Amino acid sequence: MTSKEIRSQFLNFFKEKGHKIVPSAPMVIKDDPTLMFTNAGMNQFKEFFLGNSVAKNPRAVDSQKCLRVSGKHNDLEEVGKDTYHHTMFEMLGNWSFGDYFKKEAIEWAWELLTEVLKIDKDCLYVSVFEGSKDADKLDLDTEAFDLWKAIVPEDRIILGNKKDNFWEMGDQGPCGPCSEIHVDIRSAEEKAKVPGASLVNADHPQVVEIWNLVFMQYNRKADGSLEPLPARHVDTGMGFERLCMVMQGVQSNYDTDVFKPIIREIETITHSKYGKDEEIDIAIRVIADHIRAVSFSIADGQLPSNTGAGYVIRRILRRAVRYGFTFLNTKEPFMYRLVNVLTEDMGEAFPELKEQRQLIENVIKEEEYSFLKTLEQGLVLLDQVILNVKGKEVDGRKAFELYDTYGFPIDLTALILSEKGLTLDEKGFELAMQEQKNRSKSASEISKDDWEVLSSDLEQEFVGYDMLETNVKLVKYRKVTSKKAGEQYQLVFNLTPFYPEGGGQVGDKGYLEMPNGDVVYILDTKKENNEIIHFTKNLPADLNGTFRAVVDKKQRERTQANHTATHLLHQALREVLGKHVEQKGSAVHSKYLRFDFSHFSKVTPEELREVENFVNARIAGQLPFEEQRNIPVEKALEEGAMALFGEKYGDTVRTVRFGRSIELCGGTHVKNTGDIWHFKIKSEGAVASGIRRIEAITSDAVKDFYAENDRVLLDIKGLLNNAQDPVKAVSTLQEENAKLKKEVEALLKDKAKNLKIELKNELQEVNGVQFLAKKIDLDAAGIKDLSFEMGQNQDNLFLLFATEQNGKALLSCYISKELVGAKDLNAGTIVRELGKFIQGGGGGQPFFATAGGKKPEGIDEALAKAKDYIK
Repeated sequence: MTSKEIRSQFLNFFKEKGHKIVPSAPMVIKDDPTLMFTNAGMNQFKEFFLGNSVAKNPRAVDSQKCLRVSGKHNDLEEVGKDTYHHTMFEMLGNWSFGDYFKKEAIEWAWELLTEVLKIDKDCLYVSVFEGSKDADKLDLDTEAFDLWKAIVPEDRIILGNKKDNFWEMGDQGPCGPCSEIHVDIRSAEEKAKVPGASLVNADHPQVVEIWNLVFMQYNRKADGSLEPLPARHVDTGMGFERLCMVMQGVQSNYDTDVFKPIIREIETITHSKYGKDEEIDIAIRVIADHIRAVSFSIADGQLPSNTGAGYVIRRILRRAVRYGFTFLNTKEPFMYRLVNVLTEDMGEAFPELKEQRQLIENVIKEEEYSFLKTLEQGLVLLDQVILNVKGKEVDGRKAFELYDTYGFPIDLTALILSEKGLTLDEKGFELAMQEQKNRSKSASEISKDDWEVLSSDLEQEFVGYDMLETNVKLVKYRKVTSKKAGEQYQLVFNLTPFYPEGGGQVGDKGYLEMPNGDVVYILDTKKENNEIIHFTKNLPADLNGTFRAVVDKKQRERTQANHTATHLLHQALREVLGKHVEQKGSAVHSKYLRFDFSHFSKVTPEELREVENFVNARIAGQLPFEEQRNIPVEKALEEGAMALFGEKYGDTVRTVRFGRSIELCGGTHVKNTGDIWHFKIKSEGAVASGIRRIEAITSDAVKDFYAENDRVLLDIKGLLNNAQDPVKAVSTLQEENAKLKKEVEALLKDKAKNLKIELKNELQEVNGVQFLAKKIDLDAAGIKDLSFEMGQNQDNLFLLFATEQNGKALLSCYISKELVGAKDLNAGTIVRELGKFIQGGGGGQPFFATAGGKKPEGIDEALAKAKDYIK
């Protein structure tokens, strides 16, 4: 049975049981501050488990794209080393939101595995929560135990501890016992030697968990205590790749048709063979796994970067590149060539791969080029570290600096050191790494109290499209403390005019006015698990009172002017550059807007002017705002509304139209494009290969921009003696400057030529070395040119030149290459040591290096010391 058939059978089985097949949510999460990536199938349903929303369909089934590379669920370093861990994987799941519970979940799971998929019952084991003796004082899950006992022999039921058989969303929130189903795919001979029950949860590669049935029936509070949930839910997750391994009768996930096409392509590209050498096998598994994670992330809108989720994606990609570099001898980009095979194999189930294939290839290829350059730079820097090592061990903190600052992989450092007969101070490296982690953890640590619920009516209404102030009542609140923001409170109201951060638009600010005139300021507004949360420093004095919620009108008006401008900009780019342009991200603030889009080349100044004129023509046209709320998503798309990749849309959506610009959007907008006043592009540049970024301003910010330009122009005219044509006056100055610069260069060349003749006569022979240490009046570039010119005409040369410029000292050391080898001299080492006399440091190549310092008075001592190196 193929992987496609297995996925289809799972979905159809539960469809026949009354479940609605729902599409996979994007793997990159955009509206949940507690998660970067979807790491479990339940993530997109959190609002139902938390009771913030009621599911329209109480039963659901899906195949969810997941990524586990950060936080609690981090399998990254295991991937490739074994055959069953992955970064990106599919999780097959069936869900009950307050509908069926343990009986149906257990019986249907067994029916699917043994009767539909025909997995041998004797290969399966199940586990049940045994209870806990800690503060929870939970008993054995007898309900699940009795249900299983009616299906399988009791010796195949394993009692599991809290770690393995009690599932929790986090430190707080819904949780409950779970039953895992494990499969033993060992040979009959191996099974006869060791019972399968003893290998369950023992990290055996052929005795693995295949399905986890979670029974959510408790809520974990901030103090650690449990309380029953008002409605009980079922949340199951089955590893698709592991199921394929079982169904296809192989011993590894990587031997299934999920991975085999990619592995064959890796073999072809790298001229390697899978299954012959363990190191090569690990490298191929790493690459085969990681290309999926990176490709799906880019398709869902997350580009590699230096922060947040983008940093995680870059780290995954670089891990794959270095495995190829180290073990498969790939010195050129190659991973982007795997995207086509992946798309052919999985594009039917996940069409976003087909739609975004070209972009995925471009981004990966550019990232590979960049990292391979980093590896080259790292090798040079590592050589310098090795040159300065004392003894046989390299300082772990130096290795960490290479890793942290330059991205040079630590395992590659260790490999190169071992080849040179050196060892790595691993404890020092781990200590430096832990110190950094502690700093990062301390900066981001946050503690949350339990919600204090004031009203049983938790339904919340957003009224911010139609009004900027209204009377509200507090429904619940909690205290949140973090090192970054200090102590804050999060408030939820029965209704709110405050727009929560989303769709690139920042959250509203404003205040709550009390009946007595006191105010509490709203510092930010965000959305979490379908609830609009308001951030304040203080609680209202009367928690049960009625307050006047007032949005900062000026900030909202500026922000929505920028948001409407992004829609017009999107339309303009597609008209001017072509229909291939798609939005890849946006940031809408009150002071500016940022818009990322797909495009294959730099936007020319002429094209930018055309885009700017297009937008301003729509502003001048005073196009009215038209919207449709709660329209079926299919109808919206039929009407031409643009949907964005990586966004999750519900059954009903909101469309926003200005003339011929129509998009699916939940943000706030001006009532008429004339309210924007004017649009001005401030910058355009590359974000990644195939991705460009425009930053622009509107409204008051444009007025300020032009006022500042007027002021600068007046200042420039003043410096040019109020020239009537300042452009012509500056051009004349540039021509004069260029002419004078050439004259100075010619004079310096003559000076250096005369100086070279003079210095040649001053050379002294010391132990067969032509030696000179002298202070001269040239800049750094002139000294370097002089040194190399003298070296072309003189063998066995050792030069140390010093100069003083702008109150600082510079030492330059040149050593003929034959001396570097014959006398074990190193210019880099020498200038670092002599640099101490000028209170500075430096480095360079063994034959030429420089050091700068802040103590010119030490130059004479440094020059005097130079002769010691050749005596």
